[in-house]
Amino acid sequence: MKLFSVLLCVVGVMLSPTSWAQQQAMVSKIETAKQQLNSSESRIVKARMALSSTLRQLESEVIALREKTAVARRLADEKTLSLSKLEARLSEWKEQQTYQQNLLNRFLQQQGTSFTDVNEMATVDKMAAIMDAAQRTSALPDWKVSTLVLNNGELADAQALTIGPVTWFKHQDEVGIAEQISGRLQASGMLPGGYATTMLDNQNRLVLDPTLGRALTRETAKEGVIEHVVKGGIWVVPILLFAFIATVIGVVKIVQLLRLPKVVPVRSKAMLAKLLQAGSAAREQFSGMQATLLTITEQANSTRERDDQLFVQLQQDRQKLDKWINAVAVTAAVAPLLGLLGTVSGMIETFRMMTSFGSSDPEVISGGIAKALVTTELGLIVAIPALILNALLSRKARQYYTELENFALVLSGDDDDTANHGAEERKDKNNEEGLMSSGHPAGAG
Repeated sequence: MKLFSVLLCVVGVMLSPTSWAQQQAMVSKIETAKQQLNSSESRIVKARMALSSTLRQLESEVIALREKTAVARRLADEKTLSLSKLEARLSEWKEQQTYQQNLLNRFLQQQGTSFTDVNEMATVDKMAAIMDAAQRTSALPDWKVSTLVLNNGELADAQALTIGPVTWFKHQDEVGIAEQISGRLQASGMLPGGYATTMLDNQNRLVLDPTLGRALTRETAKEGVIEHVVKGGIWVVPILLFAFIATVIGVVKIVQLLRLPKVVPVRSKAMLAKLLQAGSAAREQFSGMQATLLTITEQANSTRERDDQLFVQLQQDRQKLDKWINAVAVTAAVAPLLGLLGTVSGMIETFRMMTSFGSSDPEVISGGIAKALVTTELGLIVAIPALILNALLSRKARQYYTELENFALVLSGDDDDTANHGAEERKDKNNEEGLMSSGHPAGAG
């Protein structure tokens, strides 16, 4: 009931003429506000478009000004660079003028005149006459006595001749090439005897070095085998020790394997029985390790005993054949490792020197690296022949052992003929010994 009365009140208020007029006023205000908003938006759009066009115009002007500025800056840089080039060229000309003036002054002092005398000459003919006289009287380069530092560090007075960048010297009966170091001549190398004789005989023949000392430096840098090995340092000693041991073992094993008697090939029981029945001449063909195996077979009392003794003897023969060969293999494996160890030690020493004295001198660095690599080179030189020698010795020993093993297999499979033949021989031998001990002749019935 209360809800119904509230609804009636609301409807009455809405239908009242006063509220309707207010609604119409509000609607008119809203429409007016919308029109003002639309006009404001249109004005803003027009102003934005005008500002955008103005901004684009200003940006284009800025870009044009930047291009002009870059061109002007480039022109200014070119002018500055041209001015620097002119200043450098002018400085070079001044230095050249000073050098030529010094040369001319020295020349005039040698001729006994001066610039004052030259300026007093009235005609060009007199100047030309002086120049001609100077050319006629100018002396050629000649031998002069100079102090020379010899290769052993001693100072000696020697005759020196300098032509261009090359200087020759004569000291006693030796002739060589020197170079100027710290204002003093120092011998850099001696010439062979033929060239020395030519220069000492004053035949006006000089030895020219187009490499400006590089060839002589390379020649003097050559070293012998001993000097090259000594460069490796302390790690060269164990490498050479292993090389010596491997060499001795290799020589001994080669002699041992070559002196082994040849194994008589026996392929079957019948062939063995035939050889044993042929007499002592055929039996003498078996020697060395093969004869030992045959003796074991003949003296065995049973098949099992024979097989055990053959197996033990084969193992002993194999140990004898392979003895010390592994030392050669160890040398082939250890030598490169020792060389690498020496190289690493040398590199550590080189880097330590670089840390202490810097790396400004490349010769010190390259020299240290070259010394460090000597041990690796020596290790490979020792390892490669040792590896080949180990392979050859192992192959020879394995081949000989295989032949012995094949012969032992034939003996082990011969249960009837060989064992019976050995038993008969032992029986005959025992009978002969018994007859001899009883005083009867060996052939008595």
